[in-house]
Amino acid sequence: MDGYPGVSGGDSTKQQERHYYLLSELQTLVKDLPSSFQQRLSYNTLSDLALALIDGTVYDIVQGLLDIQHLTEKNLYNQRQKLHCEHQGLKQDLTRKHKDALQSCKSHNLALLKSNQQAELEALEIRVKDEQRMMDKKIVAEMDQKVIDQQNTLEKAGVPGFYITTNPQELTMQMNLLELILKLQQKETQSGVF
Repeated sequence: MDGYPGVSGGDSTKQQERHYYLLSELQTLVKDLPSSFQQRLSYNTLSDLALALIDGTVYDIVQGLLDIQHLTEKNLYNQRQKLHCEHQGLKQDLTRKHKDALQSCKSHNLALLKSNQQAELEALEIRVKDEQRMMDKKIVAEMDQKVIDQQNTLEKAGVPGFYITTNPQELTMQMNLLELILKLQQKETQSGVF
């Protein structure tokens, strides 16, 4: 089994052994999935997936996609945190400004000042809410694009079950396939097969 990683096209016996090994492992791992997904993963699909995994390239691709996704998520999280901190700063500045104005306000202007301050506070809250909503929409759009990029990459790599889709059932199936690939990679790494 130590010859698997670089299985050459000419060594069909090693390739066949590796294929059967991967197929057997995938069939075992599939049993952990919900039955509705087990039914959708036919023997042929699992066999095709095992073939795609033979040389280890798909493992590298999946790991690269995961790394990119994690960096993207971290970057988007940091952008949202930065916006949140900016909003906190604006609120603190406005509160300080209002407090200072109240302290120096003449009593006959107090009602007008409080009314103006309430309007300012409400305007800031609307601005904050709008900016957060725009940021959240940007985050969702970027993550949706990442999913499309991942689907496209895996489809081009010949991984069965991957194509560009927004259908929730198909997305769940693709996530289950990715989970199988990652579990199999982890198992092979731990056992020293790969």
